[in-house]
Amino acid sequence: MDFQHRAGGKTGSGGVASASESNRDRRERLRQLALETIDINKDPYFMKNHLGSYECKLCLTLHNNEGSYLAHTQGKKHQTNLARRAAKEAKEAPAQPAPAKVKVEVKKFVKIGRPGYKVTKQRDPETGQQSLLFQIDYPEVAEGIGPRHRFMSAYEQRIEPPDRRWQYLLLAAEPYETIAFKVPSREIDKAESRFWTHWNKETKQFFLQFHFKMEKALVPSSGVPIPAGMKRPSPLMPGVGPRPTDSLPPPPGGMPPLPPGASGPGHLPPQMALPPMPMRPPPPEVL
Repeated sequence: MDFQHRAGGKTGSGGVASASESNRDRRERLRQLALETIDINKDPYFMKNHLGSYECKLCLTLHNNEGSYLAHTQGKKHQTNLARRAAKEAKEAPAQPAPAKVKVEVKKFVKIGRPGYKVTKQRDPETGQQSLLFQIDYPEVAEGIGPRHRFMSAYEQRIEPPDRRWQYLLLAAEPYETIAFKVPSREIDKAESRFWTHWNKETKQFFLQFHFKMEKALVPSSGVPIPAGMKRPSPLMPGVGPRPTDSLPPPPGGMPPLPPGASGPGHLPPQMALPPMPMRPPPPEVL
């Protein structure tokens, strides 16, 4: 190691350091580093004997000062013994039992069948929103139990092949079986006046009504919007519109007279006002 370029040194005043000097310098640097990062009082293997020297209880080594002990803790021997001790403790330590999971008691009851129900389709005359009203009868419902409901995606159920065009409304109340209704997978209006439920404890009837949100109206080329839910009729042939009846020529001989007692202008229906087909001339006779 070259000491001639250190602070306070003169060029050419010292030669190359020997191996012992290099080791001594390395241990001093490790000691200074260990003093900054390690609290020696918390080391379980550090012990000061009655002679004033220091011992490593893990490696059974003696050290004259704290710096020597700290340099020893950074060495290969001490690190190897630490790894062996950790592996031995892990092997001898008993297996820690898994934390007990909180058990939720499953209610056991005998199902008595499906409840009676009634479904009514409605349309709001003001907004035109479509709605469904469900009326479920639970005459034998358990005491203190109220019906519950939720919407389920088609990909959650395992009864039918999933179809994204549909969703399911589930209704449950003990001790009846859970029933589900298949409804269109459209966005539901969750406004207070558009989605409501009511449980009548006296008649044991549960009511639920929800509205579907309005879809955007289609605007055709004519500029008149088509209401949501209605389809525009397609033409018979692409690019060909219906034949106007007002531009048909009058039949030969004029319009027929009105029958006795008839009033108003006489005209034939469109299917009877077509002109006659021209007759093809007969082929010439061959002599």
